[in-house]
Amino acid sequence: MQASKSSPAQTPSSSLLANLRQELGRYTPFSQMAAEDLDFFLSHSEQQYFAPEETLIEPASGEVTHLFFIRQGAVSGTRGLADLSGGAFQYEAGDLFPISAAMAKRAVTATYQAVADTFVLALPCSAMQTLAEKSVPFADFLNRRVLKFLELSRQALQVAYSSQTLAEQSLETRLGDLVRRPPVTCRPATALREALTEMQQRRIGSMLVTGERGEPLGILTREDILGRVTLPSVPLETPIHAVMVQPVQSLTHEHTAEDAALLMSRHGIRHVPITRDGLVVGIVSERDLFAMQRLSLKHVSTSIRGAPDIDTLKLVAQDIRRFARSLLSQGVQARQLTTLISHLNDVLTERLLELKAAEHSVDMSRLCWLALGSEGRSEQTIATDQDNALILSDDISDAQREAVLAFARGVNEALDACGYPLCKGGIMAGNPACCLTLQQWRERFAQWIEQGAPQDLLSASIYFDFRPLAGDMTLAQTLRAEVNQRVQNVPRFFKQLALNALTRSVPLNWVGGIATDERGLIDLKLQGSAIFVDAARLYGLAHSVAATGTRERLEAVGPVLGVTAAEYEAWVRGFEFLQMLRLQIQLQSGVMSEQPNHIEVASLNDIDRRILKESFRVARSLQQRLQLDYER
Repeated sequence: MQASKSSPAQTPSSSLLANLRQELGRYTPFSQMAAEDLDFFLSHSEQQYFAPEETLIEPASGEVTHLFFIRQGAVSGTRGLADLSGGAFQYEAGDLFPISAAMAKRAVTATYQAVADTFVLALPCSAMQTLAEKSVPFADFLNRRVLKFLELSRQALQVAYSSQTLAEQSLETRLGDLVRRPPVTCRPATALREALTEMQQRRIGSMLVTGERGEPLGILTREDILGRVTLPSVPLETPIHAVMVQPVQSLTHEHTAEDAALLMSRHGIRHVPITRDGLVVGIVSERDLFAMQRLSLKHVSTSIRGAPDIDTLKLVAQDIRRFARSLLSQGVQARQLTTLISHLNDVLTERLLELKAAEHSVDMSRLCWLALGSEGRSEQTIATDQDNALILSDDISDAQREAVLAFARGVNEALDACGYPLCKGGIMAGNPACCLTLQQWRERFAQWIEQGAPQDLLSASIYFDFRPLAGDMTLAQTLRAEVNQRVQNVPRFFKQLALNALTRSVPLNWVGGIATDERGLIDLKLQGSAIFVDAARLYGLAHSVAATGTRERLEAVGPVLGVTAAEYEAWVRGFEFLQMLRLQIQLQSGVMSEQPNHIEVASLNDIDRRILKESFRVARSLQQRLQLDYER
């Protein structure tokens, strides 16, 4: 590759090398590289200058010969006419490019031009390969650039939120990695005296009962002894199988600590046996998972379930935000964090439903409470309003409907008091339009699917993410099956959803930089995560994906659409990074912030700004796929 005519290629002088070491140390991967490897990069690079609009490299240049590092200025890339449809992208100071083409020893597919006066360091590809063999951080960055940025961003966020010693294990840890020693077990015929003596001597909180092969059959914990042994005056010579809890709630070694925490919370248990190929290999307790946390998932969920009234729930709801902040300090990822927040919000809503159903004498077996929108997708952030509805039995009387409406309004008002604001659009179970019989919901979905105008579907899209939360689950299951079957016969419906999804504009300017409003802000929800949500919903419905979560939908449809794993994993990563930024803003600004999803781009650190731009590029490519698939 030739340098600009105005400044021929040159090797940096020794004085310039010293300055460059400090300059490169501000950027990834150089900040993680050994000093000698950094010197190798600098001593083998050429410094080049390019004037505004001057081309650095283009497809006609042939096989890439150099990897570029931008010292100053910016470079935009366009793929033919892609810039006319918003396909341009931009690299800034600190960026390396074109990584993929350089590693594949092929020509680039875009034309790269300087946007301003631009100075670069050009590293020959042969030296790039040598350096990759010498430096693990450099090689790792070349192979996993986006993932590396995400990991560094998560580490920075973890440090920012750590006000106490971090937990030794992340909730992402596989349970198989948590097992430190074989579990203490006994056979079904073991006498209670022997089992309890063993528990006392070993100072353990449970005795696991296994079969001859080592399969879990039952469990007896300290919490069970009072109700199952002491109060009933069961003789200590009684075999343990007569009082053990069965069946056992267990998980495999491939499950994560998060899975164990959720299982404990949902079933009110404190011990989870871990199996491999159906045989017990260990046991995980609540203390194992949250030994270094002041606030545990089990603690919060137990407090919610035991709340006797609304005033108590208002106080306990604050623990959900405290718990979220604690998890951020552990470096827990957005998917897990939003799942846990949504789970606790579910628990709180279920408790409110119990309290209000008793107050209004409502029979929950004749209705089904639905979670919609982000709650239906289990993707709630800290600042979230209500989106819910009710399915009623078809034979409900007018008087019963009025009683149910009063009950639902009471639940909506109680949720509002607990910090979940009333939906401004009125999408709440206490609204008669959202409290319908199964037949009425059938007719409403049929109208949306077969006759709905784009604006109608824009307003109704969150209904398609419905998830049953309490009551008669079969009502929701019946409705879901019919909706999934009906949409398959109406191609027009998917085109309308696509048109709605494409009305959202990715905040990238014509040269591929982040485009903010006049205040320097962008809306991470409407301009970011919602784009992924809309696309995932469309593809999920089109391919009868049972899951309602955005991540699960994207992972399910990726192989069906014939895209590479790298591409649909990028969709997921982009979505989850936007979710994490939203959580960070909301925990900083508070739940009642007027703009809980707006971020000032200038306030972001270098890593977050780069990966934010990368996420927007991924969102735009996903929209372009929607155009190709449905805008015909």
